[in-house]
Amino acid sequence: MTCTVPVGDVEVLACPACLGTLAWEGRASGGLLEEGWLFCSECGSCWQVVEGMPRLLREQEVRGKDRLLRAIYDGLPSLHDPLTTLLTPLLQGRSEAELRERYVSRFELDALVPRSQGRPLRILEVGIGAGANLPLLARALPPGLEVEVWGVDLSTGMLGCCRERLAREGHQGVRLLLADAHSLPFADHSFDRVFEIGGINGYRNPERALAEMARVARPGTPLVVVDEQLDAEARSLRDRVAFRMLTFYTREPHCPRELLPPAAVDIVEEQLSRFYFCLSFRMPPEAPVT
Repeated sequence: MTCTVPVGDVEVLACPACLGTLAWEGRASGGLLEEGWLFCSECGSCWQVVEGMPRLLREQEVRGKDRLLRAIYDGLPSLHDPLTTLLTPLLQGRSEAELRERYVSRFELDALVPRSQGRPLRILEVGIGAGANLPLLARALPPGLEVEVWGVDLSTGMLGCCRERLAREGHQGVRLLLADAHSLPFADHSFDRVFEIGGINGYRNPERALAEMARVARPGTPLVVVDEQLDAEARSLRDRVAFRMLTFYTREPHCPRELLPPAAVDIVEEQLSRFYFCLSFRMPPEAPVT
């Protein structure tokens, strides 16, 4: 497997247990993490790096629906994207590309401008999976803009597929981490855009995951969440049965607007398609996330 995180980017990371500063000790290759450990200077936790992949989670904290869905994704990771491409038109009445283009516009990527301090812009995808959104980001970003894309996921199988995509398609500036959406391994206000596609209904604690996304986003930046919700107009037996099969892992899949941080502003809820919602919001500068 190829490495994905430069040694110099360790300063972007934070201990998922206490948000303390991490220090690297181990073997690097070409300036990229290869094998070793990340040590927290505050709580003393240590996090292994295996084949270039930081593993910033505690296995005992992966519970409930998170563990079930990870087992599914790890079991058949290479089938996920082909099945999505095949089934989306049948279930949604529109192509996968059309569906993705609708929510990418909510990222407001065309509004990004370089930082005056010379720091690269950073985008975070929570639950990056096999990286299906990477080509859309590449097309939508302003040309010549220096951007790092960070992706976290619970599934080693899906991250392996994402690495294969990076090698195959040549996407630059992508960093991948094995991490838990409930304890994101980044300091407050680290990212200029944050989004999560197709996972929030399956999280064991979606309210906490939303709070974590809000915490690591810079104030005022768009945060975008997409997942399953049955359109009120989709009342046919076929739609209801298909939707129930798609969302077998949860009792009441819906847009979790009521779980947003209390200080969230500019909240927009949309029904993207027959089975999917898009929820976008921002956090104001004066409202710290607790």
